[in-house]
Amino acid sequence: MLVLALFGVGASAASAATVRVVSKTKSGPNIYPTIQGAVNAAAPSDWVLIEPGVYEESVLVEKPGLHIRGMNRNTVILDGQNIVNAEGSNGIQVFKTNNVSIENLTVRNFNRAERDGGNGNEIWWNGGDGTGKIGAEGWHGAYLTAYDTGKFGGYGLFVSNSIKGTMEKVYASGFNDSGLYIGACRDCQAKVTGATVENSALGYSGTNSGGHLIIEKSIFRHNAAGLVPNSLAGDDEPPPQDGACNSAQNTSETPKFESTDISRCTIFRQNQMLENNNLTTPANSTTAEAPWGVGVEMPGVYADLVENNVIAGNANNGVLGFEFPNGEPVPTFFQFSGNRISNNKFTGNGTSGKAFAGDVTLEGGMFNTPETGESVNNCVSNNSFTAATFPGNIQGTWGCQHKTTPNPGTEPFGYVVELSAESRALHTQEGQPAPGPQPTKPNPCDGVPKNALCK
Repeated sequence: MLVLALFGVGASAASAATVRVVSKTKSGPNIYPTIQGAVNAAAPSDWVLIEPGVYEESVLVEKPGLHIRGMNRNTVILDGQNIVNAEGSNGIQVFKTNNVSIENLTVRNFNRAERDGGNGNEIWWNGGDGTGKIGAEGWHGAYLTAYDTGKFGGYGLFVSNSIKGTMEKVYASGFNDSGLYIGACRDCQAKVTGATVENSALGYSGTNSGGHLIIEKSIFRHNAAGLVPNSLAGDDEPPPQDGACNSAQNTSETPKFESTDISRCTIFRQNQMLENNNLTTPANSTTAEAPWGVGVEMPGVYADLVENNVIAGNANNGVLGFEFPNGEPVPTFFQFSGNRISNNKFTGNGTSGKAFAGDVTLEGGMFNTPETGESVNNCVSNNSFTAATFPGNIQGTWGCQHKTTPNPGTEPFGYVVELSAESRALHTQEGQPAPGPQPTKPNPCDGVPKNALCK
């Protein structure tokens, strides 16, 4: 099995594990009425297998190696009931704990304390949020649904300060930050495939996450902005978002890349970024200021590869890359440098008609200093365009056939500020609809020792 191989657990270890069954209809040895009760009773590497039902509880996991799995993705439901209390609540939080797998269930309507409050995460692998250090490794999620129908859901599927993980066949909707988030890992060593994320302020957000990180074969649609890797100062440290393969050795907040010919290991490929124009989504004070109507938004990022994607129907830009001054009282001037945008298909973008709307718009050169360097050596090649690009002739002067490329120019910076202000002014902050059923795991008993639910 993928999960067992990922965590280094062989068949003998799996067969020796105890299965803790969660059931509202059964009783007996190793059967518990709540998920938290089963987790508390479990030993490291045990299974927690959950019978269909609605469970109105929050779950905290602090034991390594647990395999938590629902028997049906759509009918095993953890329900936060859209309660907004003084502290906020989380659905499932894995706290500073290695090798925890969560599969085949739905978590919904766990909310922040308020719009900008803490918690409000449906499933959270938390390796030490705010510590600036990696505190966990070996996370896995599959066949997961996370959604919120209110205004205060924070993150759907949330990974912070954790490395060496995988996520597949997941869905998220209705969050005021992002549906899918991986952050605070200089070299994440992570892979997401087959995700669908919609109706959130940001589809994917990756703050200061880079190195070996792949997001592929996924759909980001009907968000305010689709896929948003980003650098931030003072949040999910250490910055920046650096996609170079040697990012683990980077100690600078503003690295310099001397060529377009570099090794990039943060890769966004074979995805669909579609119609990310939804200004009815919930938003917090940070995400409400993110430029809207953008398929791939890249504020102050370094050395990422965006390739072989379909980017369509985004009202302002298919791809928007720009420098990003961030932090107080003295901002860090994150450059936009070393990125490659190639072999993508762009259609129907830039329909807002704004001055710098189009398929690809790049900005750089506004904040050049000897200390920060320049927003140089980005390259754009072999894409299929149907709308304008800025600069024009972007696959000529800024083509990847050149060893170096210059700053793309400062003119679009005012446009980025305009989109940010427009997003803040026009966001109507509405709850989003509950999704329909999602594909469930074909055989939830696969790999599980015999138990009351798996004969």
